[in-house]
Amino acid sequence: MVQKETRSRELFERARRVIPGGVNSPARAFGAVGGVPIFFAGASGNRLVDVDDREYVDYVGSWGPFILGHQHPRVVEVLLRQVETATSFGAPCRQEVELAELVTGAIDGVDMLRLVSSGTEATMSALRVARGFTGRNRVVKFAGCYHGHGDSFLISAGSGLLTHGVPSSPGITPGTAADTLIADYNDLDGVRAIFETEGEEIAAVFVEPIAGNMGVVPSTREFLEGLRELCTEHGALLIFDEVMTGFRVAFGGAAEIYGIRPDLVTYGKIIGGGLPVGAYGGKKEVMEIVSPIGPVYQAGTLSGNPLAVAAGLETLRILREEPPYDRLEELGARLEAGLRRVTAEAGEEWTINRQGSMITLFFMPGPVTGYAEATLSDTELFGRFFHEMLERGEYLPPSQFESWFISAAHTVEDIDRTIERAASAVSAAVRGERRGVGAG
Repeated sequence: MVQKETRSRELFERARRVIPGGVNSPARAFGAVGGVPIFFAGASGNRLVDVDDREYVDYVGSWGPFILGHQHPRVVEVLLRQVETATSFGAPCRQEVELAELVTGAIDGVDMLRLVSSGTEATMSALRVARGFTGRNRVVKFAGCYHGHGDSFLISAGSGLLTHGVPSSPGITPGTAADTLIADYNDLDGVRAIFETEGEEIAAVFVEPIAGNMGVVPSTREFLEGLRELCTEHGALLIFDEVMTGFRVAFGGAAEIYGIRPDLVTYGKIIGGGLPVGAYGGKKEVMEIVSPIGPVYQAGTLSGNPLAVAAGLETLRILREEPPYDRLEELGARLEAGLRRVTAEAGEEWTINRQGSMITLFFMPGPVTGYAEATLSDTELFGRFFHEMLERGEYLPPSQFESWFISAAHTVEDIDRTIERAASAVSAAVRGERRGVGAG
């Protein structure tokens, strides 16, 4: 059906004339689900309001940062106070020290922390540090794991256990691609084979311990323990990308859940309380090679920006004082059980992966333990489901290959209503109906 005229459609048409694709990040473009992206005007708790005054229950949470919900009163209060004081110094401030102290005190093995302005900047910097520390060039990453848009990370896998990556975006040089080795997620034998032939050249293994960008796909404990052993044996650094999972799946992130100590960790999202921030940290002997006390150069004008640091610091303080993790687990388990019930009642054998407050419904039989399996999902069916949920007032990530995020602002009533709406949305999607806002 033809989508009705909305202010979102009007804004999108204007945006496409001045912004590539009409959006400032590709995932927002609705390219994976069709239709016109929703333009939002306000948010509070677990609700979003679009420019047409429609309200939605939010399961995106700005792609993860809002574990406390939007506009938490304490976070808003510190931001207002900070705005009255200063918005940027380009110089040190008290809050950045306090944030670094809080993070290093929470994570075993993170002795020092460097603040940056985005998750991508954090991962790019951590890789440079690993190369500088080891004197090696190559990095192992996993198909389906996303570490931002740095050149070394936008590499796709071919076939076989040992694959020299090829660029998945124009603008990446063949030399950069050649230094990136691709392995299959949760396949320790594949990584072992890479180390057998390339071990002396590998600077680091970069991994999302709980993947969130092929949908939610947790690592097995054996996989992560094996990576730790291989890196230690061959003198490579193990780097956990916890931009998404840090302070979300547990206060100590995935490293706490699995009880594994990486050499470097990258953070973002929650540590900025919804404002742009990132960080990388690790062992003292590794971090001390970073400029100005070491030879590895990394800098940023807005690094440690007082607004972002104030929001992140207050968010982490709330999480420490009033841990929401047990309740988030209960809400996540309730949503998972409800979605399993919905799919069973529809006669479907779809897969649900969840870790705490992160969850993905894959439109395919399982299990889903890596990228190859995730890509078998019926993305067209997901697109129909997405628009059916959108029409019912539920805002999900507009891609099959992303995590839904539950916040502490969600209630049992919200979860139950979402399950009820999912039941009718599944029925309509399976019938091939496609009628909501954003459907084209």
